Amino acid sequence: MHESDTRSSASQTPAHTLRLILGDQLNPQHSWFATHDPGVVYVLMEVREETDYVLHHAQKILAIFAAMRAFAARLRQGGHRVRYVAIDDPSNRQSIPANLQALMAHYRARRLQYQAPDEWRLDEALRHWSAGCTFATHMVDSEHFLTARDEVAGCFRAGAQWRMEVFYRRMRTRHRILLDASGQPEGGRWNFDHDNRAPWPGDPPAPQEWRAAHDHGALWRSIEDAGVRSFGTPNAQALPWPLDRDEALQHLDAFIATALPDFGRYEDAMSTRSPRLFHSLLSFALNVKMLHPAEVITRAEAAWRQGHAPLASVEGFIRQILGWREYVRGVYWSQMPSYAQSNRLDQHAPLPHWFWDGQIGMRCLADAVGNSLANAHAHHIQRLMVIGNFALLAGLDPQALHRWYLGVYIDAFEWVELPNTVGMSQFADGGLLGSKPYISGAAYIDRMSDYCSGCRYQCKARVGARACPYNALYWDFLARQRPLLGTNERLAMAYRQLDGMAPGVLEGIQTQAAHWRATLERL
Repeated sequence: MHESDTRSSASQTPAHTLRLILGDQLNPQHSWFATHDPGVVYVLMEVREETDYVLHHAQKILAIFAAMRAFAARLRQGGHRVRYVAIDDPSNRQSIPANLQALMAHYRARRLQYQAPDEWRLDEALRHWSAGCTFATHMVDSEHFLTARDEVAGCFRAGAQWRMEVFYRRMRTRHRILLDASGQPEGGRWNFDHDNRAPWPGDPPAPQEWRAAHDHGALWRSIEDAGVRSFGTPNAQALPWPLDRDEALQHLDAFIATALPDFGRYEDAMSTRSPRLFHSLLSFALNVKMLHPAEVITRAEAAWRQGHAPLASVEGFIRQILGWREYVRGVYWSQMPSYAQSNRLDQHAPLPHWFWDGQIGMRCLADAVGNSLANAHAHHIQRLMVIGNFALLAGLDPQALHRWYLGVYIDAFEWVELPNTVGMSQFADGGLLGSKPYISGAAYIDRMSDYCSGCRYQCKARVGARACPYNALYWDFLARQRPLLGTNERLAMAYRQLDGMAPGVLEGIQTQAAHWRATLERL
């Protein structure tokens, strides 16, 4: 382990305080850095404990390590003392608590400070370790979120239904976002989601790539040499994810200028011609705290007030950050640790091989999973209505899917990914996060994408060797899960259609669905 001024006497100089910075706490605007104290050493570390708790996409490991190294360099340039523990450092104990214990002794430090971890796993590990320490430990706020951990839970009285829309309106009012002078929502509506459901016809063209490519070949070799396992395409010689806050701000500028005006209308669209369409790709920068949500929201609102982007686009984008992002974090902290084991629908099928290699004959899944493996990213409708929808209909294990989502996506950290996967996508929490399962047959995918026109399966057929598997699986799912879902008001129409099927039709559909579930590896 070495300090910024490697092998110099400074690395032996005692310090009264160590301050731990985790890989998703790369916020140069934190109040810690407002003053300089030669008795404070900032500690960042690359450890197997963090790379290995699930199998991660290669780009995720690369992007986080590269950003951590850039952040450490920025602190050094700003005059702060930094101890950086690289993945291949011979003295690296590959555990955050073990490294901290050694460093506290090395520096003869009396205090350890750390920012509140966002994952329950790390929060518990540091809390448990701190309880046994002989030196003082203190947790401070990360100064990133717009709500406290427990605030969402406080919004809902005992027995009340938890709904994001209620929370979102409170946040809009509190922060005076998209409100008129009288405190009412601009445009007379809180939610413009109904305006944001258009398929993309190919025009306007999707923006050109605005991200710079970084050569992290040497870093990737050190990660491989350290024995870290991963999956997906590393793209180490041309990694497009931001290194630091300055670069993330450039990405924000580019999104506001070139993509936000059309974001809302096409936010649910999917196309083989453009994996990103008009999405911002800012979630990684937000989730490692290069960007603050308030500044992103402010920039988006200003774009509408200046006439640069329509209200529906801006409201839809802001809702994702001010509403959904803050809300799922609150759900996470209110429900952990039991939430991670949720499986209310009792589904247990393993993930088929194509989650790892993308080799599947269904064009929509080949594209969505393929993009995930190639880019460590897929936009929210691909995650929810293609991959997640299929997993739910096919009866895949929600915990296995959670581990895959947590590993494959560059922006996936458990506080945001787990509720989205287990709750929103898989309905495994029984309806705490979402009021109904997000399921559909092939008709929705056909309407919102160009996938079906070139697929080997027929999107309008329910049964037969070339019938789209979504269709039989959809009706079979409703039939199988009727004891739990049959009284859900939002599924009433679907159940009426199910009950109206001619004699023998449902049996044929369920036979077809059983075939698909038995042959998931060969679709």
